[in-house]
Amino acid sequence: MHHLFIINPAAGKKETTRQMEELLDKLSFPHQVVYTQGEGDARRFTLEAARSGEPLRVYACGGDGTLNEVVNGAAGLEHVAVTNVPKGTGNDFLKIFGPDYRTVFYDLEALANGPQTPFDLIDCNGHLGIDVACAGVDARVAADVHRYKDWRFVSGIGAYTLALIENIFFKGIARPMSVQMGELRWEDKPASLLCVCNGRHYGGGFMPVGEAMPDDGVLDMLLVKQVSLFTFVRLVGKYAKGQYRRYPELIFAHHGQCVSFSAREPITVVVDGEVMRDTAFTIRLSEKKVNFFYPAGAGYQPTSADKTS
Repeated sequence: MHHLFIINPAAGKKETTRQMEELLDKLSFPHQVVYTQGEGDARRFTLEAARSGEPLRVYACGGDGTLNEVVNGAAGLEHVAVTNVPKGTGNDFLKIFGPDYRTVFYDLEALANGPQTPFDLIDCNGHLGIDVACAGVDARVAADVHRYKDWRFVSGIGAYTLALIENIFFKGIARPMSVQMGELRWEDKPASLLCVCNGRHYGGGFMPVGEAMPDDGVLDMLLVKQVSLFTFVRLVGKYAKGQYRRYPELIFAHHGQCVSFSAREPITVVVDGEVMRDTAFTIRLSEKKVNFFYPAGAGYQPTSADKTS
């Protein structure tokens, strides 16, 4: 078994790379360590290591973006398994393993010896994701956060706040879209957001579908129609807690394998933190899966509270 640790030095706080290296020095098993320097490196490292055909476990040491690159490199390869060491600030996908996921996934010895399960993947116009794809005001906010982060004296929370104010108060919440989702035909009408869940968490604190499972062969989709600013402010907290069933007049739900949507102007879509823009998208359950490994005893089943929110 070959163990490859892919460290993203740009993920998380500066000291996390040094802390990661100290943990790796103490490991009892042989392993390889590589460092990303730019976009696409984690995917390339995964593909290069997989070429030997030897059983391979890849540790994405970073945030959701690093995991996404590794997943795109390992998808469909039966001899490769991936995991995420939560070095990033978000690590939304790992939240399916419970509130102690950081502690659990930093036990590298337990992680290396843990079980693995084939997880489903989202295919968004050919790009794969393991967690959540979103389109609408939430995606536009997430995309604009990156722009504000480059401003001097603006913190992470400050960047999110500025992006939220810009998109909610100045650009407007809804955009016209045509959506085909199950029996729903939404023809060139304003929509506030659309999310497609394989995992359960995104955006740092949103859990729109608490019962979503990454291995059930189903994508859980929600379309939120146009709402006023007052309704949006009242609804967003409920949406974030997975209470979509309480608002059938505002939120359309579909549990299936495909959704297509388009617009006259480019749509911003975010897949596991990766930003995409186009005028037409098809998001479907991928034919490929990825083996995901985790420490023994760590469960990803939703709690009763998640299901009944």
